[in-house]
Amino acid sequence: QVQLVESGGGLVQTGGSLRLSCVVSGTIFSLNDVDWYRQAPGKQRELVATVTRGGSTSYTDSVKGRFTVSRDTAKKTVYLQMNTLKPEDTAVYYCHARPVYRGGDFWGQGTQVTVSS
Repeated sequence: QVQLVESGGGLVQTGGSLRLSCVVSGTIFSLNDVDWYRQAPGKQRELVATVTRGGSTSYTDSVKGRFTVSRDTAKKTVYLQMNTLKPEDTAVYYCHARPVYRGGDFWGQGTQVTVSS
């Protein structure tokens, strides 16, 4: 079955950096568009960044210039490099895969990112 496993979250001070990883299995990785979402306590889940199967990227305005999404096809892994972190980036971050060759979409279990002020 399709599995997405995130890692790399943790506690960091304002201005620090973290790199999240999402290992994707059980699907043809190269035929998936992959997103990073986040959900802060009491808030709706929001789309943070997307990397398409062709390598195109997009970001929500609040993270532009600070976050970078990338993918490594050989490792079947998507990364989210987060720099200059702010307390408002505190959330659970989720990986989300959207295969283009079949129905359905898939979520990871999430990884907690906490930015202290």
